[in-house]
Amino acid sequence: MKNPVSKVVRGSKRAVYTKDEVYQIIDAHSICHIPYLHEGIAITIPTGYGRLADTLYLHGAISNRMLNGLLDQAKVSATITHLDGLVLARSVFHHSFNYRSAVVFGTARLVDDPEEKMEALKVITENIIPGRWEEARLPNPVEMKRTLVLAIDIEEVSAKVRAEGVNDDEEDLTLTVWAGVLPLKLIKQTPIPEPNLAPGTEMSKAVLAYEP
Repeated sequence: MKNPVSKVVRGSKRAVYTKDEVYQIIDAHSICHIPYLHEGIAITIPTGYGRLADTLYLHGAISNRMLNGLLDQAKVSATITHLDGLVLARSVFHHSFNYRSAVVFGTARLVDDPEEKMEALKVITENIIPGRWEEARLPNPVEMKRTLVLAIDIEEVSAKVRAEGVNDDEEDLTLTVWAGVLPLKLIKQTPIPEPNLAPGTEMSKAVLAYEP
């Protein structure tokens, strides 16, 4: 889908508009950035999320200023970005990044149906680390009352992807300056257990199976 709001203007050759491709970028991450207005100031806040079909779910405390602020906006957006590499050119001017960046646009609504609210929390949890919902204690009624869940019903999507080498000027190619791409990747390190784990606690299967 390509509309005036979602259309990629600069670097349009790197634009992606098909939902399947954009959703792959979204599902490979767990933190998005949400802009909202507070007393006339535009503020962008990072927050966790989960996607189910054409809905992006967010959650926070019942008094969360950002989430409540989104309910007052006619339309909202969320941005998800992966940094895949540093593009190091011979000239400072042509330094860049390889990245995958997706933006969703839609309408925010309060999730007050108990079944959808619980399902949303499961979707968010499973997007953090698959399999964790079955391992950990589920929210109790008091915690559910203290939790605000929002849904962004996705109406438009777009993405921009750069996955290429250096674009140096021809006259700089003879410079004896190293140029190339430094690939970057999120890796899993050794898990650090809490020192007060109950005796006999087994290692999390979800942690063992997790691959970023």
